[in-house]
Amino acid sequence: MSRSSLERVSEWIARLAAAGILLQTLFFKFTGAPESVHIFETLGLEPLGRIGSGVVELAAAILLLLPARRLATLGALLALVTMSGAIFFHLTKLGIVVQDDGGTLFAMAIVVFLSAAFVLLKTFRHLPALPASPNANPANSEASSNR
Repeated sequence: MSRSSLERVSEWIARLAAAGILLQTLFFKFTGAPESVHIFETLGLEPLGRIGSGVVELAAAILLLLPARRLATLGALLALVTMSGAIFFHLTKLGIVVQDDGGTLFAMAIVVFLSAAFVLLKTFRHLPALPASPNANPANSEASSNR
């Protein structure tokens, strides 16, 4: 397997891991599961924070699963920001263990954060706001070598 193939496979593994966890937790947020309600009540953000973060996580998961790298980059960025908030609140208000979960929610937030960071590092050049490198386009390199 070539290096570029290995990089693409590892990127997709990270995308699937992040999206899988994000999608799995949506059931609890959108159905108002007691654990989810407890978390957002503790933060003083129930129900808007629970539902709002669920919508953002759903958008992030969908974008991560689309083949277009530009959209996956945006999904990774959304997931990274959302998980930064989750990790922050675990460390400051909730604790690592929430309702005797053994730290599972915290661990899943870390996995999504690291997976999204990996995807973002692999795809950040595809962000719409960033101009592509002049050397990234083979047509540009041919034109500059003919001058």
